[in-house]
Amino acid sequence: MAPESSREPNRAPRSVRIYDQEHVLQKTFVRGTWQQKRAFSPAVVISGAAKTIYVAGHTGQTAGDGSSLAGNFEAQCRRTFENIAATLADAGAKLSDLVTMTVFVTDVRHTTPMTQIREEIFGKDFPASAAITVTGFAQPEILIEIQGIAVIP
Repeated sequence: MAPESSREPNRAPRSVRIYDQEHVLQKTFVRGTWQQKRAFSPAVVISGAAKTIYVAGHTGQTAGDGSSLAGNFEAQCRRTFENIAATLADAGAKLSDLVTMTVFVTDVRHTTPMTQIREEIFGKDFPASAAITVTGFAQPEILIEIQGIAVIP
């Protein structure tokens, strides 16, 4: 957790109201200072009627055409987000509905390019997030795995 001094003292959290025909859902992004530089929110608050989607760990070691992405972290990261987006679409959601994610990487040096890709994908409304360095995955060519939780009205 970030020390209290790293938070902007008088800045209100950003709230987004999401409507459908039957529900109102409010998603509030708690803001920090250093967290924005690392492309995550320290917390995302959901209020109102909602559907929660638990996204199992997704990887991206294979391109859409079936070719291997072994050794290419950026391509695997982008493909992982594409795979998550496809799963969320099947559940009636999209990447912007993610409220938290846990990112597992095999090399701490991959966190910077992963952060840049997340900034491209999420803009300024980042899910709450943690990045964890692991010694490896069941398949050695995997460099990144992401799991998360999405909420929709």
